[in-house]
Amino acid sequence: MQEKYRIAGRTASEIAAGVEAAVAGGRLAPGAALPPVREVAALARVSPNTAAAAYRMLRERGIVETAGRRGTRVRPRPASTTREDIRVEVPPGVRDLSKGNPDPALLPPLGAALAAAARAHEERPAMYGTGDDEELLDLAGARLRADGIPPGPLAVTSGTLDAVERVLAAYLRPGDAVAVEDPGWSALLDLVAAMGLRPVPVRLDDDGPLPDDLGRALRAGARAVVVTARAQNPTGAAVSARRAEELSEVLAAYPGVLLVEDDHADGFVDLPLSPLAGSTERWILTRSTAKAFGPDLRLALITGDPVTLGRLRGRQRLAAGWVSHLLQRAVAHLWRTGAVDSATVGASYRERRDGLVAELAGHGITAYGRSGLNVWVPVADEATAITRLLAHGWAAAPGARNRIGT
Repeated sequence: MQEKYRIAGRTASEIAAGVEAAVAGGRLAPGAALPPVREVAALARVSPNTAAAAYRMLRERGIVETAGRRGTRVRPRPASTTREDIRVEVPPGVRDLSKGNPDPALLPPLGAALAAAARAHEERPAMYGTGDDEELLDLAGARLRADGIPPGPLAVTSGTLDAVERVLAAYLRPGDAVAVEDPGWSALLDLVAAMGLRPVPVRLDDDGPLPDDLGRALRAGARAVVVTARAQNPTGAAVSARRAEELSEVLAAYPGVLLVEDDHADGFVDLPLSPLAGSTERWILTRSTAKAFGPDLRLALITGDPVTLGRLRGRQRLAAGWVSHLLQRAVAHLWRTGAVDSATVGASYRERRDGLVAELAGHGITAYGRSGLNVWVPVADEATAITRLLAHGWAAAPGARNRIGT
């Protein structure tokens, strides 16, 4: 490492910038060890405090990680490299199963909803300082209460990740541990890395995260837990009523842990919600509309305890400020008019998933997909399986972008 790149700089920012540039340029490879702080200080002729500050900046940017006795190393995947970059190039004529998009035929027409939102805007235009749409909040509150979610304040964000990023930033600092599902949602794993947080993997089965694994993560110091309630990406797991009881019991022993519950499946999954909300003192539950109404109609309804919702709203006001009221009113119209028959949509996706899983089983291949838009197929050699599928006209997403330790 020293032959390829010699650490230099007069300030912490200069040292950190130099290391980051070396990683980006390939002079420091993923996994490369960096010298101890005192050695860096001697090489750069700066104080140990300056060298330590440079390493802290690099950790916060997701460039390096501290691995105990192994010292400080370049992360295997820098935070600037998204897991979605691990993909298959799909040639023309190949049937692409890798995107995970909803079926356009099952999405509602938006003309009436957008027209209604436009008319409302003409009558009562949203201006600076306007709060979230009251009809949308009322409809969301009723839907949440019907699913057994504890009553609490509501907020609207630009999708699930928007809410998750704001609430994690409100509670955690770079280096803090977060319990995440493994395999898990690639976008969430990217976010955790970009924020400089440390993912602690929690394995799961068809009924959701394994209680013993969650307990192990919490004992290891995880300060936050992210759980997908239904339609887990990529395995299709859905938390069952029994599993929810077991997980809630584990979480109750750690009341100070932040619980983030993702229920993006509302509106397109025909399994009931078994919520964990309220198992800890600090929690949020997010409900995105992107899969049920279309990815471009992206917003999320958020509920949680008053302190956490207050922090989320505070950070939102400092950045985006609010979510478009045109989108809010369009979603309210779609909910009020029952534009999506969730039972019919859920049954359509279930028929396709179950059919694929059954056909694979007939060939001696085990696959998983209890809910949602994904089927997870464990294989002995992923690269070979992906390549052979592609040769036969099928493009599948590589599971490498979803895995941590599994």
